[in-house]
Amino acid sequence: MKESYIAAKERWARKMAGAAKPEGRSTDRLPPGQHVVDNFPVLDLGVQPEVPTESWTLRIHGQVENPVTLNWNVFRALPVFEDTSDFHCVTTWSQYDMRWEGVAFFTLADLVRPKASATHVFFRAHDGYTTNNRLDAMLDDDVLIAHSWKGQPLSREHGGPARVVVPKLYAWKGAKWVKELIFLDRDILGFWELRGYSNTADPWRDDRFA
Repeated sequence: MKESYIAAKERWARKMAGAAKPEGRSTDRLPPGQHVVDNFPVLDLGVQPEVPTESWTLRIHGQVENPVTLNWNVFRALPVFEDTSDFHCVTTWSQYDMRWEGVAFFTLADLVRPKASATHVFFRAHDGYTTNNRLDAMLDDDVLIAHSWKGQPLSREHGGPARVVVPKLYAWKGAKWVKELIFLDRDILGFWELRGYSNTADPWRDDRFA
């Protein structure tokens, strides 16, 4: 199922790459091509890894002055960041006012101190998923590594115990079941970016496919 699903998504990306896009960036709350839902659909690669908090770690390294590996207790002891933001999935659904709690990316950046050479961040997850983002996009004021949603621990199906949330980009740019953040001096494409999805992923430009 996993392989056929991925192959189908690749074919879809190739087909849609030539589709017309808006000339400018939308200023509407709802990005082009999206519809609002009030549930939280589950999308993954066909694998939902079980990651006990007792063995969970987050390794942060690369172009940084202070590489670290955080266990769950150390991660949870970092300053708590709460944020409410809209969530936009490339499969055309959006949900407004998603309430997250976790650790701000700013906090992690302050901890590891990126070098001047760092321009991008590459993410690895427990299900084998990868994705990439520009460092300046990650340093927005609403980006976090979330451990809770709506006041409850993040469930396994939604990427628990911790997932990346980058509200101003399509949701595939936020890795579920995150385990590693690598600060890079260059861009390396992630799982879907290698398979025809946009590298910039701006919902208000309908920027879904490469």
